[in-house]
Amino acid sequence: MLADRFGRSIDYLRVSVTDRCDLRCSYCLPKGFKDFEEPAHWLTHEEITRVVAAFARLGTRRVRLTGGEPLLRRDITGLVRTLSALPGLDDLSMTTNGTQLTRLAGPLRQAGLGRLNVSLDSLRQDCMATITGRDCLDKVTAGLEAARMAGFTRIKINMVPLAGVNDGDIEAMVAFCIAQGFVLRLIEAMPMGSTGQASRGLDLQTVLADLTKRFGLVKATETLGGGPARYWQTPDGGFTLGLITPLSQHFCATCNRVRLSVDGTLYLCLGQEAAYPLGPLLRAGASDAELEAAIREAIEYKPERHHFNEAPTRVMRFMSMTGG
Repeated sequence: MLADRFGRSIDYLRVSVTDRCDLRCSYCLPKGFKDFEEPAHWLTHEEITRVVAAFARLGTRRVRLTGGEPLLRRDITGLVRTLSALPGLDDLSMTTNGTQLTRLAGPLRQAGLGRLNVSLDSLRQDCMATITGRDCLDKVTAGLEAARMAGFTRIKINMVPLAGVNDGDIEAMVAFCIAQGFVLRLIEAMPMGSTGQASRGLDLQTVLADLTKRFGLVKATETLGGGPARYWQTPDGGFTLGLITPLSQHFCATCNRVRLSVDGTLYLCLGQEAAYPLGPLLRAGASDAELEAAIREAIEYKPERHHFNEAPTRVMRFMSMTGG
């Protein structure tokens, strides 16, 4: 099992298959941004598979495909099929904005994708257009229905509440998730890049107190997935709420994940610049043993914690560059 110098087991790898996106969410990418990684520098499907297989041999059991928007990557279903067949992986999931799910939900499920998280920040068309830069709400909701019809269960809705933008939409989103059988996850906006640093996120501790009073939430008895979310549910178990609180209640002491960017850079922390380039090793013909040794060395550089609160302007790369 991979473990860092602070004794944390690293059993979760997030893999960005592209840094491109068909939306421009205000907390992620600035309008008009075009400084994306050149496709010639992207890891190939074969290289991604080699890295994931090496992590699996080292004990990593969970892999999540991210972006940018992962469904924009050519032949993403072929990559899912290959990764889902790797020995040692217990959980292959994906985070998507949902705009491409009407055509890809079925093929993804058939290819072996186990779980879906879908970003949805409002149920108001104008608000979604303001946040994402696109009139996309109908596409996302149609994609969610397609995912349900394809057989995906316990679909998670990721919502980033922003002060003065969509903070008044939380209760409506709760009602929507109750009606549809979705899990709602609220995520604090992180100060990554100029867009993230300009976003006014909410302290979710206050939101939790309000929702607990409104819906009688109690601590959930099960943990959904291997990420940092803490979960609550209604007494009848009919609705589950997850909170990801990197700012108001950070979870660095139990951080179990690292992120592989589309160019093969292994990022060890969202809130630090610690990174290790695996791309050059792959292209130099490194053996499996050399690749595993590099991964073990990289994990040694994983920092103890982020410094988002103490140094909110430190990380200038955008979230799409890191990989979700």
